Amino acid sequence: MLLLLLSTVLIPDPGSGALGLNSTTGCEIIHPPRDGGIRYRGLTPDQVQTVRFLPFDYEIEYVCRPDREIVGPKVRKCLPNGTWTEMGHASRCLRTCPKIHLSLENGQAVPRGMERVPVEGTWVEYHCNPGFRLVGSARSNCTKVGRWSFPKPICELRRPISTGRRAVHIGALFPMSGGWPGGQACLPAVRMALEDVNRRRDILPDHELRLIHHDSKCDPGQATKYLYELLYNDPIKIILMPGCSSVSTLVAEAARMWNLIVLSYGSSSPALSNRQRFPTFFRTHPSATLHNPTRVQLFKKWGWTKIATIQQTTEVFTSTLDDLDQRVKEAGIEITFRQSFFSDPAAPVRSLKRQDARIIVGLFYETEARKVFCEVYKEKLYGKRYVWFLIGWYADNWFRIKDPAINCTEAEMAEAVEGHVTTEIVMLNPENTRSISNMTSQEFIEKLQKRLGKNPEETGGFQEAPLAYDAIWALALALNKTSAELVKKGLRLEDFNYNNKNITDEIYRALNSSAFEGVSGHVVFDASGSRMAWTLIEQLQAGGVYKKIGYYDSTKDNLSWYNNDKWIGDAPPADYTKVITTFRFLSQKLFISVSVLASLGILLAIICLAFNIYNGHVRYIQNSQPYLNNMTAVGCTLALAAVFPLGLDGYHIGAGLFPFVCQARLWLLGLGFSLAYGSMFTKIWWVHTVFTKKEEKKERRKTLEPWKLYATVGLLVGLDVVMLAIWQIIDPLHRTIEEFTKEEPKTDIDVSILPQLEHCSSTKMNTWLGIFYGFKGLLLLLGIFLAYETKSVSTEKINDHRAVGMAIYNVAVLCLITAPVTMILNSQQDAAFAFASLAVVFSSYITLVVLFVPKMRRLITRGEWQSEQQDTMKTGSSTNNNEEEKSRLLEKENRELEKIIAEKEERVSELRQQLQDRQQLRSRRRPSNPSSRDGCAADNHFTNAAGPMPTLYQPSLPLVRCLVSEQADKLGRSNCDGSRVHLLYK
Repeated sequence: MLLLLLSTVLIPDPGSGALGLNSTTGCEIIHPPRDGGIRYRGLTPDQVQTVRFLPFDYEIEYVCRPDREIVGPKVRKCLPNGTWTEMGHASRCLRTCPKIHLSLENGQAVPRGMERVPVEGTWVEYHCNPGFRLVGSARSNCTKVGRWSFPKPICELRRPISTGRRAVHIGALFPMSGGWPGGQACLPAVRMALEDVNRRRDILPDHELRLIHHDSKCDPGQATKYLYELLYNDPIKIILMPGCSSVSTLVAEAARMWNLIVLSYGSSSPALSNRQRFPTFFRTHPSATLHNPTRVQLFKKWGWTKIATIQQTTEVFTSTLDDLDQRVKEAGIEITFRQSFFSDPAAPVRSLKRQDARIIVGLFYETEARKVFCEVYKEKLYGKRYVWFLIGWYADNWFRIKDPAINCTEAEMAEAVEGHVTTEIVMLNPENTRSISNMTSQEFIEKLQKRLGKNPEETGGFQEAPLAYDAIWALALALNKTSAELVKKGLRLEDFNYNNKNITDEIYRALNSSAFEGVSGHVVFDASGSRMAWTLIEQLQAGGVYKKIGYYDSTKDNLSWYNNDKWIGDAPPADYTKVITTFRFLSQKLFISVSVLASLGILLAIICLAFNIYNGHVRYIQNSQPYLNNMTAVGCTLALAAVFPLGLDGYHIGAGLFPFVCQARLWLLGLGFSLAYGSMFTKIWWVHTVFTKKEEKKERRKTLEPWKLYATVGLLVGLDVVMLAIWQIIDPLHRTIEEFTKEEPKTDIDVSILPQLEHCSSTKMNTWLGIFYGFKGLLLLLGIFLAYETKSVSTEKINDHRAVGMAIYNVAVLCLITAPVTMILNSQQDAAFAFASLAVVFSSYITLVVLFVPKMRRLITRGEWQSEQQDTMKTGSSTNNNEEEKSRLLEKENRELEKIIAEKEERVSELRQQLQDRQQLRSRRRPSNPSSRDGCAADNHFTNAAGPMPTLYQPSLPLVRCLVSEQADKLGRSNCDGSRVHLLYK
């Protein structure tokens, strides 16, 4: 025995881990079947050897050797009661036999005891079509060695027994398997109809209808092969009868070239209603578009305006959906999402879930429907919030049929499909009236069930069987009428060939005018050859039972309603998740707290402004440029006032006032910044400009013209006003809404919450912010630079420039940090407001405290309240207490003294030269006797008069000091030693 243990390691811990392998609760491990194994998900082969119990909800999957097939449950699940699902049905690995024995040319092979593939114990019964005889065994068994007990038989054409009636052959294709195995019930129904028609002597008394058919498997490729045999092999077929839509399209395309009428019993594709493309096509099965008026009527009844669709990628469903799209648009209904798939519906179903589809129209065959709803169960796309609309011609137990293509249990499928609505063409006359065959619809069903010999719910095409039965009757009546017309022209039905268009035209006219009561109801064809019929509306209610909830007659737009529809949520669900819009408002506690701080700041600014104005006559205040400080206080007041509109939103004001609030924010912040920061920037700029000049220009530093300072502030304010005005005129701020991800409410309400946030914005918001922030940012950076450069400068004209520099540092840092942070936190209203408002508040507080509080403290503590005039009257001079100014004045006086000394030296040099000249002159005039009295007297007179003079006269240091002292004395200072020095010569 080969044990297949296929594992995928899904848990990190090879021990007990999340599976609870060491627990004694759960289901006891079971042994694999013979010639097979078990796939344990999440366990390694070594773990399986040591495990005895597996946890609840754990699933195992049986696998077999390549030449064997699992029979019985393929997947088992551990139930809460400690048992595995479906333990009453054994899972065995049995040998398979070749599938070639499951088809028979010119006949049919009916498998018995087979689920998915032929395995040992399966047998096949063979039957040949009328006109053929079976050569070989009528039954073959699949043995334990994987071989059939008898070779495959063949069907040979036999010469019909003469009954005196001429044979008219019908070529048919019945899908015995495939996407829609409708031939399983439709073929027996057709045989019943042939028997009933051929027994009648009033219909085709001289002819006998005979059937030649093949299994198309609802596959166009397979159908092409058999269509070729029907057309190229004798006998000639007077009409073709295809089954499913894909095969009917192929047959109808070929029939127009062979002058053949096509009569389908199971085609619903809307594309087949195109008379230009399919001029000889008729069908007793109504077009799939007949469902659409009923669906639209139901959408209106339940008030749905948004629907979604998912379809299998085939022409019949694509055409049906195109027709539905047109009809719902006319009714004011929108198809919001369209999904399609070829074989795997997993991705489209997930898409419907993501797109919040609620009302979903599903268009696919029965086998694909099981795949779809297995995915629907996995995605939880069912329940009280969802309604599915399906095609009604599935078997009643279609969701209970075991399908190896899905891994959902019967209970899961039943849960997923509960509550869905089907629209189904009325294929069985609901009235207990007799049809043209003298049978009621119920008698027909009973007779068909006896012929089938098995559960009709497990037989494909059981619902379409009345249509197939009536198709033969429609053909027989049309041929009967055609035969009478041909006799008038000297022709017979047996004269038909593929080149005789006249007989084809007669059959066409006869079919087009058909009208009779069949077992499926009143049979009549419209201009496109499609059957007209009522639509039955059913709902799968609790217990897995379909309940009739109404009928719809599209020809009369009449809806017959039984009022017995039931919903999981006690009412039809909404067609979409109702979105409740909620605005994210600013926290009122935060707004009130910041507003209180801003109000206190405004009060502080007013106090500082009043203090500065009241003490404007004080020299210390005058030397700080009080008018600029007043501007700073006003600017801080405006900036603090901007906090209030900054916190206003839809909680306080309406949408109409929001643009005005946006403009108020912008103007108050802009002008407040320009006044407050601009005045401080002007001070620091002037100090830097004056005190960093070259030495030869330092003389001009004493001059300070206030109008230049005021003009600078005015320029900055003016630039802001112009910029803001252009912004407001060209691209004004307005109210915009930012939407966030939808949120689910905490309560069980079928709604979705859409958070929204109000913003002040304009069309080119980023461009304007870039210009505004760029200009302000340059001012901030330049202010920091100037404050740093002038940190060691002292000047009396602006005695608070160091405090201004400190304020500039703080304002610049706060602004440069806050601006990008608030842009990042723009979607978080509380954080953005807190950052922006607190930055304004703190920068204003810091500016006011740094600039004004030291002045208040100095005036209060030192008592320096007198004005400049009062100080002069009291001291007799205008004494400057600023040491730097004293030093500067002394330097100037020293330079003046140096100039005076230089002038005196020049004068002394001139006097010395004059003295020398006089001495020379006297020496020339003096007598030769040096002891002459006159000469000596003269010399003595000069000497006594002038005193002894040194040879070279140099001003002594005391003279310089006394000159300095004399100059200082003029300025009110004491002279040196209380004496003065006078020059003797002028």
